[in-house]
Formats: sequence, structure tokens, C-alpha cells
Amino acid sequence: LQAERAGERRLKQRLLDFVKREPVLLVSALLALVSACFAPPSAAYLQYIDFRTLGILFCLMAAVAGLSGAGVFVVAARRLSARARHVKSLSLFLTLLCFLSAMLITNDVALITFVPLTLLLLEGLEQRHRIFVVVMETVAANLGSMLTPVGNPQNLYLYARYGIGAGEFFAVTAPVWAAGLLLTVLAVGLSRLPRTPVPYLPASGPISRRTALFYGAVFLLSLLAVFRLLPWWLVLGATVAAVAVADRRLFRSIDYSLFATFVFFFILVGNLGSLPVVRDILSRLLAGRELPVSILASQAVSNVPAALLLSGFTENWKPLLVGVNIGGLGTLVASMASLISLRLYARAPGARGGRYFLVFTAVNAVFLLVLGGGALLLL
Repeated sequence: LQAERAGERRLKQRLLDFVKREPVLLVSALLALVSACFAPPSAAYLQYIDFRTLGILFCLMAAVAGLSGAGVFVVAARRLSARARHVKSLSLFLTLLCFLSAMLITNDVALITFVPLTLLLLEGLEQRHRIFVVVMETVAANLGSMLTPVGNPQNLYLYARYGIGAGEFFAVTAPVWAAGLLLTVLAVGLSRLPRTPVPYLPASGPISRRTALFYGAVFLLSLLAVFRLLPWWLVLGATVAAVAVADRRLFRSIDYSLFATFVFFFILVGNLGSLPVVRDILSRLLAGRELPVSILASQAVSNVPAALLLSGFTENWKPLLVGVNIGGLGTLVASMASLISLRLYARAPGARGGRYFLVFTAVNAVFLLVLGGGALLLL
């Protein structure tokens, strides 16, 4: 009897942990289920799903996971950090690493890679300084990732959804990205971070060059698929075969819950679009208001679901693209990458969650007001 009760407790704890870890997935599943009551399942559901986006996203995740496992990012970060003269310049290096690397390896991976390293390098620093640096890295990753189609999932989806050309895409994202870079540098430069000597930097392990070259090639193939120079299904097949031969354990590193979330939102958007009344209401709501609506929607449901939902009811992709990217600033749930930083910081010794929340909210509010206000005036 005691063993059964212990098993029940473990099961309840696992379920609770899953709910805490995957709230967006569960909400998307519930919404898709509710929408299915009004548009019963049919063969049309398969047409709702953008398999191209899902396939390329898988290839990119596999490539980045392989490069991370090869030690490429950590070694690069430590070598760059070794050139810092003091704690403030080291903090700027680390923040810019998140900003610039997120363009290619996504905001999530940039934070997973560099926040733990930051907490290790700044271990002896006061908590308020460590919190500020981690918050700035989070803002930097969310802003830096907006430049390229592969920087984050919503960009990859919108790039494919609207058939945007590379030149058109960069023309829209580059000005806001540059403004974000300038604000990030100013925020760290004007901060009260100390100019004390840089702490001891622990030695990093060697890079596995063969593995790095292998997954570097996978990453390049993925980029060719993104820019429509190779068929996505061919690159997906090659990636799956390559990973299966090289290291099957890498399949466990893929965030499959993100794929499931995409599928549920594809079904939700497809079902809503099949209802004339709902389609008419949402289309009217968005008409000429894509930027503010997408920013506000991101604050509540996160920017990836906001992009998936709103794209089904407007063809005006430029303000929508800018809105869901700027919308990653603001609340903790505006971008799932922000929750990654919070979890990583909360595990560090002496972590102060309440102070982190206050600093995060204040910094994000300033960035959101400046960039969002500027985008509203321009667009």
C-alpha cells in the first residue's frame, strides 16, 4: 500500500512538473481541442500544418545541438572573455555574444549556452550585478535573434508562410535590430557594473573538430533549405540519416514539445479560418493594427503562438513580423527564451527570484517602450 501511494505521489509530481514546464503546449492543445468542436477533424487538418517549417526547424535544432556538444560555443565564449579588462567589459562581451549568436543559433540556444557560463564567471559578484547581466543577456538574445529567418521559430515560420524574399526580410528587421543593438550597448555601458579585475577564467576543453565540421555542414545545408536553394525534404532526410549514423543520442536533445505546440496552433488557426464569422472579426481587428495587436498578444501568449495565430488573418506581414519580435520583450511569458534564463538563474546559489523579476520587468519595459514606440511611429 505504501509503495502504491509513493508511486501515486511520484506520478502526481511528474504531472505537476510537466504542467510547469510546458504551459504553452498544454494551452495550445486545449485551444485546438475546443476549436475541433466547431470544425470537426478531417483530411483538411493535414493542409493546415506547415511541414516545411517543422522540417527545417528540426534540421536547425539538430545542427545547433551537435555544435554545442562539440564545445564550439563555450570555447569561443571563453576565448573572447579572456580579452576583457574588467567585469564591466566582460559583461558587455557576454551580452553581445548572446545578441550576435542568437542570429544563427536561436535565442533559446544562445541563453542555454551562455547564461550558465555567465553565472560561473561572475560567481563572486553581488547578486544585483549578476541579475542585471543575465537580464541583459536575455533582452539581447531576444533582440539579436530577430535579424535572420533562422534566429527564432516565429521568424522561420513567417518567412515561409508569406514567401518572403531574403532582401525584403532583412530590410524590415535590420533597422529595429540595429536600434536594439545600440540600446543594448548603451544599457550595459551606462550601468553601474564594477570595473574590478576579471575573475579567474577556468580552462575550457578542446573542440571536437571532426564533430564541429560535421554539424557545421548540417547547419549550412539547413540554411540552404531556409533560403529555398535546396528542397527542405531532401535536407531533412539527409539530416535524419546523418544524425542516426553519427550520434543517435542527439535526437534526445530536440525540443519536440515545440513541434507539438506548432501543430496545435496550426490546427487552431486552420479551424478558426474555416469559420466565416471568426475570420471576419479577426481580420477586421488586425486591419491596420498588426503591429500593436501582435505586441500585445505576445505579452499574453508569447510571440511564437501570437505569430502562428495572427498570420492566419492578415497578409500585411511587415508590421506583424516586427511586432512579434519586439513583443518578445515585456512580460516573462512574452518569449519562452526569457523563462529559460529565469530557470537557469533560479538554480544558481544565492538566487533571488523576486529581485530578478523586478529587474527583468523594469529593463524589458524600457526596451519595449522605446523600440515599440519607435516602430509604431515608423510603421
